[in-house]
Amino acid sequence: MTDIRELNERIERESAFIELLNLELDKVIIGQRYMLDRLLIGLLANGHILLEGVPGLAKTLAIKTLAQAIDAQFSRIQFTPDLLPADLIGTMIYSQKQEQFSVRKGPVFANFILADEINRAPAKVQSALLEAMQERNVTIGDTTHKLPEPFLVLATQNPVEQEGTYPLPEAQVDRFMMKVVISYPTKEDERKIVRENLAAEFPKPNKVVSTDQIIRARSIVREVYMDEKIEKYIIDIVFATRFPKDHGLAKYQSLISFGASPRASISLAIAAKAYAFIKRRGYVIPEDVRAVCMDVLRHRIGLTYEAEAENITTEQIVNEILNTVEVP
Repeated sequence: MTDIRELNERIERESAFIELLNLELDKVIIGQRYMLDRLLIGLLANGHILLEGVPGLAKTLAIKTLAQAIDAQFSRIQFTPDLLPADLIGTMIYSQKQEQFSVRKGPVFANFILADEINRAPAKVQSALLEAMQERNVTIGDTTHKLPEPFLVLATQNPVEQEGTYPLPEAQVDRFMMKVVISYPTKEDERKIVRENLAAEFPKPNKVVSTDQIIRARSIVREVYMDEKIEKYIIDIVFATRFPKDHGLAKYQSLISFGASPRASISLAIAAKAYAFIKRRGYVIPEDVRAVCMDVLRHRIGLTYEAEAENITTEQIVNEILNTVEVP
Protein backbone atom coordinates (compact mmCIF):
# COMPACT_ATOMS: atom_id res chain seq x y z
CA MET A 1 0.00 0.00 0.00
CA THR A 2 1.37 3.42 -0.96
CA ASP A 3 2.02 5.76 1.96
CA ILE A 4 0.40 8.92 0.55
CA ARG A 5 1.62 11.22 3.33
CA GLU A 6 5.26 10.15 2.93
CA LEU A 7 4.98 10.38 -0.89
CA ASN A 8 3.38 13.82 -0.62
CA GLU A 9 6.20 15.13 1.59
CA ARG A 10 8.88 13.70 -0.72
CA ILE A 11 7.27 15.19 -3.84
CA GLU A 12 6.92 18.57 -2.13
CA ARG A 13 10.68 18.48 -1.44
CA GLU A 14 11.67 17.21 -4.88
CA SER A 15 9.43 19.65 -6.77
CA ALA A 16 10.91 22.75 -5.08
CA PHE A 17 12.99 23.49 -8.19
CA ILE A 18 9.76 24.15 -10.19
CA GLU A 19 9.34 27.41 -8.27
CA LEU A 20 12.93 28.48 -9.11
CA LEU A 21 12.38 27.58 -12.75
CA ASN A 22 9.11 29.55 -12.91
CA LEU A 23 10.79 32.62 -11.40
CA GLU A 24 13.46 32.55 -14.13
CA LEU A 25 10.89 31.99 -16.90
CA ASP A 26 8.70 34.83 -15.59
CA LYS A 27 11.70 37.20 -15.77
CA VAL A 28 11.72 36.87 -19.56
CA ILE A 29 8.25 35.63 -20.59
CA ILE A 30 5.32 37.88 -19.68
CA GLY A 31 1.92 36.23 -19.54
CA GLN A 32 1.66 32.91 -21.45
CA ARG A 33 1.54 31.01 -18.12
CA TYR A 34 -0.53 28.32 -19.81
CA MET A 35 2.14 27.67 -22.45
CA LEU A 36 4.94 27.60 -19.84
CA ASP A 37 3.05 25.08 -17.68
CA ARG A 38 2.57 22.82 -20.71
CA LEU A 39 6.27 23.07 -21.53
CA LEU A 40 7.10 21.93 -17.99
CA ILE A 41 4.58 19.07 -18.23
CA GLY A 42 6.23 17.91 -21.49
CA LEU A 43 9.66 18.16 -19.87
CA LEU A 44 8.66 16.19 -16.74
CA ALA A 45 6.54 13.63 -18.58
CA ASN A 46 9.21 13.02 -21.26
CA GLY A 47 6.81 14.03 -24.04
CA HIS A 48 7.05 16.35 -27.04
CA ILE A 49 4.83 19.35 -27.70
CA LEU A 50 3.24 20.78 -30.83
CA LEU A 51 2.55 24.49 -30.45
CA GLU A 52 0.05 26.26 -32.65
CA GLY A 53 -0.18 30.02 -32.69
CA VAL A 54 0.36 33.05 -34.89
CA PRO A 55 3.91 34.45 -35.14
CA GLY A 56 5.28 36.66 -32.37
CA LEU A 57 3.77 34.93 -29.32
CA ALA A 58 7.18 34.10 -27.72
CA LYS A 59 7.21 30.42 -28.73
CA THR A 60 10.92 30.49 -29.64
CA LEU A 61 11.80 32.69 -26.67
CA ALA A 62 9.99 30.37 -24.24
CA ILE A 63 11.94 27.23 -25.11
CA LYS A 64 15.21 29.15 -25.41
CA THR A 65 14.67 30.61 -21.92
CA LEU A 66 13.80 27.16 -20.55
CA ALA A 67 17.03 25.73 -22.01
CA GLN A 68 19.06 28.60 -20.49
CA ALA A 69 17.46 28.15 -17.05
CA ILE A 70 18.19 24.40 -17.12
CA ASP A 71 21.80 24.62 -18.36
CA ALA A 72 21.04 22.48 -21.40
CA GLN A 73 21.90 22.47 -25.10
CA PHE A 74 19.40 24.24 -27.35
CA SER A 75 18.97 23.93 -31.14
CA ARG A 76 16.61 25.95 -33.29
CA ILE A 77 15.85 24.45 -36.69
CA GLN A 78 13.91 26.56 -39.16
CA PHE A 79 11.95 24.14 -41.33
CA THR A 80 11.86 25.14 -44.99
CA PRO A 81 10.70 23.34 -48.19
CA ASP A 82 14.33 22.72 -49.29
CA LEU A 83 15.46 21.16 -45.98
CA LEU A 84 16.96 17.65 -46.19
CA PRO A 85 16.98 14.92 -43.49
CA ALA A 86 20.81 15.21 -43.36
CA ASP A 87 20.45 18.91 -42.40
CA LEU A 88 18.60 17.68 -39.32
CA ILE A 89 20.26 14.46 -38.15
CA GLY A 90 23.72 14.87 -39.68
CA THR A 91 25.71 12.98 -42.30
CA MET A 92 28.98 11.16 -43.12
CA ILE A 93 31.84 13.45 -44.21
CA TYR A 94 34.91 12.14 -46.06
CA SER A 95 38.23 13.36 -44.69
CA GLN A 96 41.00 13.37 -47.32
CA LYS A 97 43.63 13.77 -44.62
CA GLN A 98 42.55 10.67 -42.69
CA GLU A 99 41.23 8.89 -45.81
CA GLN A 100 38.07 7.81 -44.05
CA PHE A 101 34.49 8.86 -43.40
CA SER A 102 33.58 10.53 -40.12
CA VAL A 103 30.20 11.41 -38.64
CA ARG A 104 29.11 15.03 -38.51
CA LYS A 105 26.16 15.22 -36.11
CA GLY A 106 23.24 17.48 -36.95
CA PRO A 107 21.38 20.00 -34.76
CA VAL A 108 19.01 17.26 -33.48
CA PHE A 109 21.77 16.26 -31.01
CA ALA A 110 20.70 18.70 -28.29
CA ASN A 111 18.49 18.61 -25.17
CA PHE A 112 15.92 21.10 -26.47
CA ILE A 113 14.93 21.23 -30.12
CA LEU A 114 12.76 23.97 -31.54
CA ALA A 115 11.36 22.74 -34.87
CA ASP A 116 10.09 26.07 -36.14
CA GLU A 117 7.16 25.82 -38.58
CA ILE A 118 7.42 22.03 -38.90
CA ASN A 119 4.70 21.98 -41.58
CA ARG A 120 6.94 23.97 -43.97
CA ALA A 121 9.27 20.99 -44.56
CA PRO A 122 8.53 17.95 -46.76
CA ALA A 123 7.43 14.59 -45.32
CA LYS A 124 10.94 13.07 -45.49
CA VAL A 125 12.33 15.67 -43.06
CA GLN A 126 9.30 15.47 -40.78
CA SER A 127 9.60 11.68 -40.55
CA ALA A 128 13.35 11.94 -39.75
CA LEU A 129 12.53 14.20 -36.79
CA LEU A 130 9.54 12.12 -35.66
CA GLU A 131 11.66 8.94 -35.76
CA ALA A 132 14.26 10.64 -33.54
CA MET A 133 11.45 11.70 -31.17
CA GLN A 134 10.05 8.18 -30.94
CA GLU A 135 13.24 6.09 -30.88
CA ARG A 136 15.44 8.62 -29.01
CA ASN A 137 18.32 7.69 -31.28
CA VAL A 138 19.53 8.43 -34.81
CA THR A 139 21.27 6.17 -37.35
CA ILE A 140 23.93 7.83 -39.52
CA GLY A 141 25.65 5.43 -41.93
CA ASP A 142 25.80 2.09 -40.13
CA THR A 143 26.10 3.51 -36.59
CA THR A 144 23.24 4.28 -34.22
CA HIS A 145 23.80 7.30 -31.96
CA LYS A 146 21.80 7.88 -28.79
CA LEU A 147 20.26 11.32 -28.34
CA PRO A 148 21.07 13.25 -25.13
CA GLU A 149 18.83 13.17 -22.06
CA PRO A 150 16.60 15.03 -21.39
CA PHE A 151 15.35 15.38 -24.98
CA LEU A 152 12.37 17.62 -25.71
CA VAL A 153 11.05 18.65 -29.11
CA LEU A 154 8.87 21.72 -29.37
CA ALA A 155 7.44 21.96 -32.87
CA THR A 156 5.51 25.03 -33.95
CA GLN A 157 3.05 25.55 -36.76
CA ASN A 158 1.30 28.66 -37.99
CA PRO A 159 -2.48 28.12 -38.25
CA VAL A 160 -3.04 31.08 -40.57
CA GLU A 161 -0.80 30.70 -43.64
CA GLN A 162 -1.29 27.27 -45.23
CA GLU A 163 0.15 27.92 -48.71
CA GLY A 164 3.19 25.79 -49.51
CA THR A 165 2.89 23.69 -46.36
CA TYR A 166 2.98 19.94 -45.80
CA PRO A 167 0.40 19.17 -43.08
CA LEU A 168 1.50 16.49 -40.62
CA PRO A 169 -0.32 13.14 -41.09
CA GLU A 170 -2.48 11.96 -38.17
CA ALA A 171 -0.10 9.08 -37.38
CA GLN A 172 2.79 11.54 -36.97
CA VAL A 173 0.78 14.14 -35.04
CA ASP A 174 -0.07 11.35 -32.58
CA ARG A 175 3.65 11.23 -31.61
CA PHE A 176 3.25 14.59 -29.91
CA MET A 177 2.12 14.20 -26.32
CA MET A 178 0.29 17.54 -26.41
CA LYS A 179 -0.93 20.04 -28.96
CA VAL A 180 -1.09 23.45 -27.31
CA VAL A 181 -2.98 26.30 -28.95
CA ILE A 182 -1.85 29.71 -27.71
CA SER A 183 -3.52 33.06 -28.12
CA TYR A 184 -2.64 36.75 -27.83
CA PRO A 185 -1.60 38.29 -24.49
CA THR A 186 -3.88 40.63 -22.54
CA LYS A 187 -3.59 44.43 -22.95
CA GLU A 188 -1.78 44.72 -19.60
CA ASP A 189 0.68 41.95 -20.51
CA GLU A 190 1.31 43.46 -23.94
CA ARG A 191 2.14 46.82 -22.37
CA LYS A 192 4.72 45.08 -20.15
CA ILE A 193 6.13 43.22 -23.19
CA VAL A 194 6.62 46.49 -25.11
CA ARG A 195 8.22 48.14 -22.05
CA GLU A 196 10.59 45.20 -21.49
CA ASN A 197 11.68 45.08 -25.13
CA LEU A 198 12.41 48.83 -25.19
CA ALA A 199 14.45 48.74 -21.97
CA ALA A 200 18.23 49.26 -22.10
CA GLU A 201 18.91 45.63 -21.20
CA PHE A 202 16.75 42.57 -21.91
CA PRO A 203 16.50 40.26 -18.87
CA LYS A 204 18.51 37.02 -18.96
CA PRO A 205 17.58 33.89 -17.01
CA ASN A 206 20.07 32.31 -14.59
CA LYS A 207 20.94 28.62 -14.67
CA VAL A 208 19.00 27.28 -11.69
CA VAL A 209 18.44 23.59 -12.55
CA SER A 210 20.72 20.83 -13.88
CA THR A 211 19.74 18.21 -16.45
CA ASP A 212 20.38 15.53 -13.77
CA GLN A 213 17.67 17.12 -11.60
CA ILE A 214 15.22 16.92 -14.51
CA ILE A 215 16.05 13.25 -15.15
CA ARG A 216 15.54 12.49 -11.43
CA ALA A 217 12.27 14.45 -11.38
CA ARG A 218 11.00 12.38 -14.35
CA SER A 219 11.40 9.14 -12.39
CA ILE A 220 9.65 10.70 -9.34
CA VAL A 221 6.73 11.91 -11.52
CA ARG A 222 6.00 8.26 -12.35
CA GLU A 223 5.73 7.53 -8.62
CA VAL A 224 2.88 10.06 -8.15
CA TYR A 225 -0.07 8.04 -6.85
CA MET A 226 -2.98 7.44 -9.22
CA ASP A 227 -6.07 5.75 -7.81
CA GLU A 228 -7.95 3.08 -9.79
CA LYS A 229 -10.94 5.44 -10.00
CA ILE A 230 -8.76 8.04 -11.78
CA GLU A 231 -7.44 5.34 -14.14
CA LYS A 232 -11.04 4.35 -14.96
CA TYR A 233 -11.92 8.05 -15.52
CA ILE A 234 -9.05 8.38 -18.05
CA ILE A 235 -10.10 5.20 -19.90
CA ASP A 236 -13.76 6.36 -19.96
CA ILE A 237 -12.74 9.71 -21.50
CA VAL A 238 -10.60 8.05 -24.20
CA PHE A 239 -13.26 5.40 -24.98
CA ALA A 240 -15.88 8.16 -25.31
CA THR A 241 -13.87 9.48 -28.29
CA ARG A 242 -14.03 6.02 -29.92
CA PHE A 243 -17.55 4.93 -29.03
CA PRO A 244 -19.49 8.14 -28.26
CA LYS A 245 -22.87 6.34 -28.45
CA ASP A 246 -21.97 4.08 -25.48
CA HIS A 247 -21.25 7.14 -23.35
CA GLY A 248 -24.44 9.11 -23.98
CA LEU A 249 -22.98 11.09 -26.90
CA ALA A 250 -24.89 9.52 -29.82
CA LYS A 251 -25.03 12.87 -31.69
CA TYR A 252 -21.25 12.69 -32.22
CA GLN A 253 -21.27 9.14 -33.65
CA SER A 254 -21.41 10.38 -37.25
CA LEU A 255 -19.06 13.33 -36.61
CA ILE A 256 -16.01 11.37 -35.35
CA SER A 257 -14.12 9.37 -38.01
CA PHE A 258 -11.65 7.89 -35.50
CA GLY A 259 -11.04 8.25 -31.76
CA ALA A 260 -7.92 8.67 -29.64
CA SER A 261 -5.29 5.90 -29.64
CA PRO A 262 -3.94 3.99 -26.59
CA ARG A 263 -1.06 6.48 -26.73
CA ALA A 264 -3.64 9.08 -25.65
CA SER A 265 -4.49 7.10 -22.49
CA ILE A 266 -0.79 6.81 -21.61
CA SER A 267 -0.17 10.52 -22.31
CA LEU A 268 -3.24 11.56 -20.31
CA ALA A 269 -2.10 9.52 -17.29
CA ILE A 270 1.54 10.71 -17.30
CA ALA A 271 0.58 14.35 -18.08
CA ALA A 272 -1.89 14.32 -15.14
CA LYS A 273 0.90 12.99 -12.88
CA ALA A 274 3.28 15.72 -14.13
CA TYR A 275 0.57 18.36 -13.51
CA ALA A 276 0.12 17.07 -9.93
CA PHE A 277 3.93 17.23 -9.48
CA ILE A 278 3.99 20.87 -10.67
CA LYS A 279 1.23 21.61 -8.13
CA ARG A 280 3.53 19.90 -5.56
CA ARG A 281 1.11 17.07 -4.82
CA GLY A 282 1.86 13.36 -4.48
CA TYR A 283 -1.46 12.14 -5.87
CA VAL A 284 -3.64 12.77 -8.94
CA ILE A 285 -7.13 14.29 -8.61
CA PRO A 286 -9.79 14.48 -11.39
CA GLU A 287 -9.00 18.22 -11.88
CA ASP A 288 -5.44 17.27 -12.97
CA VAL A 289 -6.86 15.02 -15.70
CA ARG A 290 -9.32 17.71 -16.81
CA ALA A 291 -6.56 20.37 -16.86
CA VAL A 292 -4.44 18.47 -19.40
CA CYS A 293 -7.22 16.65 -21.28
CA MET A 294 -7.80 19.23 -24.03
CA ASP A 295 -4.10 19.44 -24.98
CA VAL A 296 -3.67 15.65 -25.00
CA LEU A 297 -6.81 14.87 -27.03
CA ARG A 298 -7.43 17.78 -29.43
CA HIS A 299 -5.05 16.43 -32.12
CA ARG A 300 -6.02 12.77 -31.68
CA ILE A 301 -9.66 12.88 -32.77
CA GLY A 302 -10.52 12.62 -36.49
CA LEU A 303 -13.51 14.55 -37.80
CA THR A 304 -15.78 13.50 -40.67
CA TYR A 305 -16.70 15.82 -43.57
CA GLU A 306 -20.09 16.19 -41.91
CA ALA A 307 -18.46 17.63 -38.77
CA GLU A 308 -16.38 20.05 -40.84
CA ALA A 309 -19.51 21.13 -42.75
CA GLU A 310 -21.24 21.86 -39.44
CA ASN A 311 -18.13 23.70 -38.11
CA ILE A 312 -17.76 21.21 -35.24
CA THR A 313 -14.26 21.27 -33.72
CA THR A 314 -12.39 18.65 -31.70
CA GLU A 315 -12.34 21.16 -28.80
CA GLN A 316 -16.16 21.14 -28.72
CA ILE A 317 -16.19 17.34 -28.68
CA VAL A 318 -13.60 17.13 -25.86
CA ASN A 319 -15.55 19.69 -23.79
CA GLU A 320 -18.77 17.71 -24.33
CA ILE A 321 -17.01 14.48 -23.27
CA LEU A 322 -15.66 16.13 -20.10
CA ASN A 323 -19.15 17.41 -19.27
CA THR A 324 -20.74 13.98 -19.86
CA VAL A 325 -18.28 11.38 -18.49
CA GLU A 326 -18.88 10.79 -14.78
CA VAL A 327 -16.20 12.35 -12.54
CA PRO A 328 -14.99 10.06 -9.72
